[in-house]
Amino acid sequence: MMKKMTKSQNNRVLTGTIAGVAEYFGIDPTIARVAFVFSNFFLDGAPILLYFVLMAIMPKAESRNQSYERPYSRPERQPKRQPKQAETTADDAWSDF
Repeated sequence: MMKKMTKSQNNRVLTGTIAGVAEYFGIDPTIARVAFVFSNFFLDGAPILLYFVLMAIMPKAESRNQSYERPYSRPERQPKRQPKQAETTADDAWSDF
């Protein structure tokens, strides 16, 4: 079966285009995004035109691929701690301060 290049449905920032390209080539989407930004500097903005073309012609993925998705779970609230009390001594020689 031939692998299709589709927009990512689970790791998208704007349209999922760069993440879809990264999933197609089997690399981390963050690395692909960083490479996209740096390539814009060296290629005088040509990758932006390529991005808009890919955004228009790439189809959406039909199912959610769970390869890069990390679900967020909210940590449970911890009870508030009481502030520590200063220790007192019977012979308080520094009471003048």
